Amino acid sequence: MRTRVLLPLVVLALLLTGCSGDDGGGSDGRVTLRFQSLAWQEESVEANQELVKEWNASHPDVKVEYVQGSWDSVHDQLLTSFEGGEAPDIIHDASDDLADFAYGGYLADLTDLLPRRLRSDIPQRSWDTATFGGGIYGVPFLQEPRVLIANAKWLKDAGVRIPTPERPWSWAEFRKITDELSGDGKYGVAWPLKEPVSATLNLSLSAGGQLFHRDADGKVTVRFEAADEVMPRTVHDQANTDRSASPTTLGSGGSDTLPGFFGGRYAMVPLGLSYRQQIVQQAPKGFDWQVLPAPAGTDGLTQGVSPQTLSIAEDSPYKREAAEFIDFLLRPKNMVRLALGDWMLPTGTEALKDPALHTAENDWATGTALAGHLRSAPAQSVRGYPEWKDKVATPAFQEYYSGAIGLAELRRRLEDDGNLVLARYQR
Repeated sequence: MRTRVLLPLVVLALLLTGCSGDDGGGSDGRVTLRFQSLAWQEESVEANQELVKEWNASHPDVKVEYVQGSWDSVHDQLLTSFEGGEAPDIIHDASDDLADFAYGGYLADLTDLLPRRLRSDIPQRSWDTATFGGGIYGVPFLQEPRVLIANAKWLKDAGVRIPTPERPWSWAEFRKITDELSGDGKYGVAWPLKEPVSATLNLSLSAGGQLFHRDADGKVTVRFEAADEVMPRTVHDQANTDRSASPTTLGSGGSDTLPGFFGGRYAMVPLGLSYRQQIVQQAPKGFDWQVLPAPAGTDGLTQGVSPQTLSIAEDSPYKREAAEFIDFLLRPKNMVRLALGDWMLPTGTEALKDPALHTAENDWATGTALAGHLRSAPAQSVRGYPEWKDKVATPAFQEYYSGAIGLAELRRRLEDDGNLVLARYQR
């Protein structure tokens, strides 16, 4: 009898010993945190790894292990790790990917974990992107406005007015100028809209478009109103009426348009600010390019963004230590290093003042001037958005931009079909 009792106890003790090693606490009392980073550009990976080394050198009792993740598979990978109890302690993601994880209880509410310095340094408009149900589930730290990358010589030779953040083009002026720049097999603009939904919703904010409307009960419905039409109608008319937008790039990704841009086929390409790095690396010698602000509407240069975020897993036993590492990583000088490595903008007000982000070289100054106009993306907190985007909005916008359907059918699909999808998530 005694042997039968002891054997299960020994097995239980061994299991408990094994579990204690998995929670990041070593026998020497040191804490080990796993930090999964999605940095992929060489400069960005280097900046992240250097900061991890600096933390480890100055915090011998709290070691951070750098884990390389991938933007291509992060959502499914995180979901699997959450459900399997193997999530990293510190999670790098984007704010538009957080809603389901936050509502699902996988992420820790950071409201009482973050220091006052960090909370006050990042503007509320950025915190809004990672706030769900009253809790904060990520620290927004890098953001990327959409801009126009232009062939500077082409625009100069054409004599068109060059827009600035102080005097941007309106959507109507943008359409007129792309028409003027087109002809003889060349196009004023190449829209890379393989993933059309994010670009459309975020740029539509400049014209006052919201698309998603939340009622007093918190339920969200889709209404495609006049303000929501401005940006997509401009693209549609450029591609199908004026022939000033290349029809072949509508199904392309941003990088796919660069060879044609360098080859003089397109005068401008709307891209994220970070594409400047690829242009610097790949442009032919002597190619003259410049960054221009995206077109403005009734709400000026306002556009939506989904910042990169740092979150903490709810299952992490070392949330306080993880929050301290995030605070270290996002000190103003460190945030600048991360921004420069990714060719993006920091969210922190102190970091945005850094002279390195206000230089004429590679048009950093133009990009930084747009930071104050960035707002939470319209779909940020909408449950069911990923399914709505994949099953309804993406094919609808793709067909509209190609000319296969008209504005009325686009509206019907977004509203009627879209609200059926969202309703399932709001019962």
